[in-house]
This record gives sequence, structure tokens and C-alpha cells, in this order.
Amino acid sequence: MDKFGKEYALTHVAMQYQAREIKYFFYSQAFADGFRISFAILLPALLGAYFNFFQIGLTVSLGCMCVSLTDAPGPVIHKRNGMLFCSAFIFIIAILTGFARMNIYTLGLEIMATSFFFSMFNVYGTRAASVGNSGILIMILTMDASLAPPQIFQHAFLILAGGTFYTVLSLLLHALRPYRVSQRALGDSLREIATYLSIKADFYDESTDLAANYKRLVDQQITVHEKQEAVRELLFKTRQIVEETTAEGRRLVFVFAEAVDLFENITATYYDYALLRKQFAGTGALQVINKTLKKTMTELDTIGISIQSSTGFRQSFDYTEELNNLKKKIDEISTKEANSLVLRKILVNIRTLFADLNNISQYFQKEITVQRTRVDSSRFVSHQPLDPKIMWDNFSLKSSTFRHALRVCIACIAGFMVAKFIDYGHHSYWVLLTIAFILKPAFSLTKQRNIQRIIGTFIGGAIGVVILTLTHDRTIHFIFLVLFMLGTYSFMRIKYLVMVICVTPYILIFFSFIGGEYRSVIEERLLDTAIGCVIAFSASYFLFPSWEAGQLKNDMRGIVRANTNYLQKIVEALGGYGINLLDYKLARKDVYLNSANLSATFQRMLSEPKSKQGAEKDIHQFVVLNHILFSNTANLSAAVFSKEKRTYPAELIAPGKKAVNKLNEVRKKLGDDTAIASEALKKSSPSGQIETADDLLVKKQLDFIYNLAGDLEKTTNAIIG
Repeated sequence: MDKFGKEYALTHVAMQYQAREIKYFFYSQAFADGFRISFAILLPALLGAYFNFFQIGLTVSLGCMCVSLTDAPGPVIHKRNGMLFCSAFIFIIAILTGFARMNIYTLGLEIMATSFFFSMFNVYGTRAASVGNSGILIMILTMDASLAPPQIFQHAFLILAGGTFYTVLSLLLHALRPYRVSQRALGDSLREIATYLSIKADFYDESTDLAANYKRLVDQQITVHEKQEAVRELLFKTRQIVEETTAEGRRLVFVFAEAVDLFENITATYYDYALLRKQFAGTGALQVINKTLKKTMTELDTIGISIQSSTGFRQSFDYTEELNNLKKKIDEISTKEANSLVLRKILVNIRTLFADLNNISQYFQKEITVQRTRVDSSRFVSHQPLDPKIMWDNFSLKSSTFRHALRVCIACIAGFMVAKFIDYGHHSYWVLLTIAFILKPAFSLTKQRNIQRIIGTFIGGAIGVVILTLTHDRTIHFIFLVLFMLGTYSFMRIKYLVMVICVTPYILIFFSFIGGEYRSVIEERLLDTAIGCVIAFSASYFLFPSWEAGQLKNDMRGIVRANTNYLQKIVEALGGYGINLLDYKLARKDVYLNSANLSATFQRMLSEPKSKQGAEKDIHQFVVLNHILFSNTANLSAAVFSKEKRTYPAELIAPGKKAVNKLNEVRKKLGDDTAIASEALKKSSPSGQIETADDLLVKKQLDFIYNLAGDLEKTTNAIIG
């Protein structure tokens, strides 16, 4: 193929990918949320305008907008409670602000009290934090409203009506299609696992930089974990699905369980990729493995899209034929290469992936009856009590939430004072809006939001000005208004920069409809955004800062403890002491959770000032070593759960026991003195000989794990000094 042909092929593939992603977006939960929120906000305003009660309709829309912030995907009972609490809070705050705004000092006190109180809601989790954000939002949007005392209660009741309308609409849509949110979340999770598999496949591409690919792999693992946790929340906290009373519920739980096993199998396929490249360079072995894994990735991605879009699925290739072709090529290479056992092991891993893929695809075979799992699902999800004592216990500078609430409180009152002092324009509340929604508990996220807010506001402002300058047709303006609304609320939870780019022209066009001069509005918005960003960034850096290096040690202890427990269960099983499947899965989940926490903390740390970071290279090595450690531990599970149950001799599992002891030493160095009890490891294993090539491979893996534990100890010593 000539150069032109290659470029054409690459362009064609890129266009197909873009078309696929656009299709995926329109079936995504993000777009569904954006469409629902936009409809709920527009309807009261349009009805009000039609019946000459535009201001009333606009106030009802304001209530809808506030409550929509809490309507994140999750169990319906949590969504309902969140929206009801939010409706009550915004009603109360609207009344308090209506009276407090009559005096600048009482308004200042309310800003301080409200911003602090609602920022403390972070101790109850993400949904409660969004309820708090809604409370702050309604305070900010009401503080400049010109309301006489008799109008205050009317204003508050209209906001309550909007919140109630949105709650009823959201719950009604869920009742009509109760499984759609779970389907979308499950499909999204499968697509992220497919991306993880694609990164794994890149290890077999000799042109891939191994260190950079490990970073991509660890970063993607965070995303996979977040998506899996979202599915767990939906499946295991929704009564109808937990009890598995319907065929659809059983299929969803079955596919999710298979997807978790698939992810483990992908994670378990670790090899010394540098050595693999050295051994099989020029044989073509790695290229054929890479090609098969990429085909598998595309198939899994297609399954995810099909589940998400609730459409049918057909296999794009014959799995058995693909495996046979791969086996034939590996056999041809094996006859020429002396050390080809590892290739056969990879073939076994890929065969397992295809078996998992085939199991997942059963979701589309409606005639197949999936039995109830009878798993104690409550052990796989966390439960957040709404006890006021939790908030009270966090009233200490040791609490990161308390420090964050103080930062928000001080920054908001500073923004209020600056806005009053400058007295520029008619929308000084934009300064407080910027501060309240940019300032986050983590400095890294505040910094990122600052940059995205400024860039997005300038780009969005330019787009809005161009639209309003080039055409004065109200119909065209309204079409753009709706499109930008859809963009704002669709990307609200997934792409902050895109949301900001959409929200600025949305606001400009809206103000042009109500008679505002868009040129003065854009000037004011740019200035207020800049002021708010400066105050938020300064508060995050100087006021009770919480640097990730301080949190890192806790996450390091967590992952080493989880890895120790996970390896210990595998070694016990190899020694003949059995393994409880539920305990094994909980240990596996704990490893994924702690690994994702450590990786996320490390990522955030890299965005902080260099002077506030720890030993970057050593910590990155610590993260990668732990990932390799649990990948190899998961690989051993194949021997534990094989059909031919057996007890392995003491000589074989001795390195595993030593590795567990070494990891316990690492835990102690990190300050974790709690014991992980194991009477089984204290007993002597049966004597015997290493009999087969598979036994020898298990022995080599355990030796490798022991060496990893030693490397982890050295890296830990370097980090703690």
C-alpha cells in the first residue's frame, strides 16, 4: 500500500471511530440527563412566556435547575431522597435570603453561614454535596433579586414548585424505563474495560513505550474502577434488581459479574514485556497476539454500546476460528523457539477472555434463563448514614471537609466584598458563583477548574458574540439556546471544559432574549470570572491547604494491606486450605479500590506545586509495582480455581509465604501495625515434588512475586527516607 493509501485508510478508520463515538454519546446517560434537564427547565419558562407570566415561569425553571444538580445516576431511592431534601433546602434558603438581602450585613452573615454549612455536606458523599451546592446556588441567585416582603414567600413557593415538578418528572421517567440507567452504566463500564484491554494489547506492540503505557494502564484502571462502582451502586442498591425478580434484572447482575471476572482476567495477564520483546523479536508472535487482542477489544466495545443503546448484537468474527488461527501461528513459532511456554500461557489467557466474552454476549439471548446469583450483595457496596453526628465529628481542622468549608466560607465573603467594592455591572453574583463552583477540596482540582473556567469562558464568549452579531433572527437564536443548554447539562458531570464553553453563549443568548445588551454582559462575565478564579485559587493555595502528599501514605498503606490479604488467600488455597469465593471476590474488590485510590491521589499530587510533592519517581514506581503485584497474584487464581483441585507442595508455595511476610514488613514501615491473621500459613504444607510444566510456572510466578515484594520494600524505604 502506498503512502496515499495508508493515509486514506487511517482517515477512514478515524472517521468510523468518530461516528461510533457520536452514536455512543446520543445513547449515553450524559445525553439522557442533559435532554431531561433541558426539557424540565425550558417547559415552565416557555409556558410562562406563552401565557404572559414569563417571570413566574422563569422562577419555576430556577427551582428545576437547582434540583437537577442532585439528580445524578444512582439507586432511585437515593435520587428521590436527594431531590426531596434539595427542594426543601432551596425553599428555606430562598426565604432566608429574601429577607437577609435587605441589609448588607445580614446578607454577609448569611453568605458565610450558608456557604460553610452546605460545604460541610461533603462528609455525606457526592449526592449530599450536590444538595449543598444547590443550597449555595439558590442563595447566590436570590441575593440580587428585588423582592418586597410579600413577594418573598411567593418567590420561594415558585422555586419549590419547580423543584417538585422536576422530582416528579424524573421519577416518572425512571418508572417508565426502570432498567435504562443500569443498562447505560453497565455498557459504559464494558467500554472502559475494552479501553483497558486495548492498552494491555499495546504491550505486545514493539513500538510502544513500556513506561508510558504503564502510566496509561494505571490511569485507565481508575476509570474502570469508578465505572464498576457506579454499576454496583445501581445494581446492589436497587431493590428490584437486588432481589432479581425479573429476567432483565438477573441478566444485568449476571453480565456485571462476568464483566468483573473479565477485568480480572485482563489484569492477570502480566508478563515481563521487555523480556518478551527480546525473546520473540522478529518472530511475528507479538504482532499476532496484539491483533487478536485488538479484535477482542473492538468486540467488547461493541457489546458495551449494544447494551447501552438497548439494541441487538451479533458477533463480528468467529471466536473459535480466531483461537484456532492464533494457536496455529503460535505452534509454528513454537517449533522454532526453545522457550515458547509463555506463548502457550498467553494463548490460554486469550482463550479465557473469549469464554468471558461469550458469557457476556448471552445478555442478548432473551430465551436463555439466567439463574439468581444468591450473592450477599450488601457486602459489595458501602452505606453512608446521614447521622448529624458525622458532621459534628468533622468540626476540626484535622478534617479536610472542615478545612474546605472554611475556605469556601472565607472566599465567598471575600468575593462578596470585592463585588460590592468594585460595583461593576448588574450581575456581581457571578463572582460568588465562580468561587463556589470552582473551589474544591483538592488543590489540583481547583487549579484544573480555574484553567478550564477561564479558557471555556473566553471560547464560549467568542462563540456567543459571533452568533449574536452575525444574525438577529430570534428563531435561530432560540435554536442555538436549546443546543447550548443540551451541551451544558449533558457535559455537566463528564467534561467541565465543554460545559463552560456551552454555558457562556447559552447565558449571552438568554440575556439577549430578556432585553440585555450582550456586549456589556460578556465584558462583565469575563471580569467576574477572572476575579472569582483569582480568589478561589488563592484560597485553595493559602487557606488551610490540603496537599495530596499528606494523604498519600494512607493510600500506600491501604494498597499494601489489600495486596497482602489478596496474596495470602491465594497462597492459603495453593497450600490446600480452601478459599471462600465470596471472601476472594471481596479481597479482589479491595485491591482494585485501594489501587484506584492510590493512583488518583498520585495523579492529583502531580498537579500540585513541586515544593509540595513527594519523591515523584519513587512514588510512581511504588504505584506500578503494586499494579504488577496484584496482576501476578490474580494470574495465580487460575491455578486455584482450576477444575483439577490439588494441594501444591511446600517447596512450591514457600516463595509465596515469604512474599506475604515481606509485604507485612512493608506495611509496618508504612505505619500499619494491624495484623492480618492467617493460621493456615503458620502450618506446614505437605511435602512433594514439582511435577508438571504448569507447576514450574506457578513456582516461577511465586518467585517473581517474592522479588516484587523485595523491590516494593526498597522503593518504600526510598519514599519514607
